[in-house]
This record gives sequence, structure tokens and C-alpha cells, in this order.
Amino acid sequence: MNTALWIVASVLALLFLMAGLMKISQPREKLAASGMAWAGDFSPGTVKAIGAIEVLGALGLILPAVLGIAPGLAAWAALGLAATMLCATAVHLRRKEAKALPVTLILLTLAAILAWGRFGPHAF
Repeated sequence: MNTALWIVASVLALLFLMAGLMKISQPREKLAASGMAWAGDFSPGTVKAIGAIEVLGALGLILPAVLGIAPGLAAWAALGLAATMLCATAVHLRRKEAKALPVTLILLTLAAILAWGRFGPHAF
């Protein structure tokens, strides 16, 4: 099970790192035009903050455990990313963006499973 959790953590870290860096590096208008229409509802600073949260969460899934420095932080990072995806789900529901829901729900589920595993039976 530990191997499966590492695979989930790696996949989530990669996805959140890419998504977060995209939100940090590109203007809100470009994100909205490229299919992230929700970005138009938020200020540029908020979009960048969401990107920063995703990048920090991605790093938090891997680095504490790999470096052996406060490895319990990986569980908190997974919980934080699950909360982020819960908020993203609420935004997509409010905007009636049904196409975006499967992705956010899958990421929410994977982050929640990872948090459960790292807080519970497979903690570091």
C-alpha cells in the first residue's frame, strides 16, 4: 500500500506542480481564454495565489518525506490539496461547468485517499 500511496503522491505532485506553475506564470486573461473560464471570476492575485497553493502543495507531498524533514507534513499537504479541490468543485458547480467536475472530483478523491493513508495506517 505504501508503494501505491507513493505513486498517487507522485502523480498528484506532478499534476499540481504543472497546474500551479501555469497559473503563476500566465496572465489571468490567457488562462480564461485557454479553457479556464473560472479565472475570469477571480482577481489576478487570487489566481496567482491558487497557483502558489498548488505548487506548495505539490512540493509538500514529496519533499518532506524524501528529505526526512517533518515527513508528517506530506499528509497535511494532501489534506490541503483535497480542500483546494473541494473549493474548485464548488466553483465549477456554481458556474455550471460540468466538463470540469470529473477532473476536480478525481483529484479530490486521490488527495483524500493520500491524506487518509498518510495520517492513518501508512504514516511515515
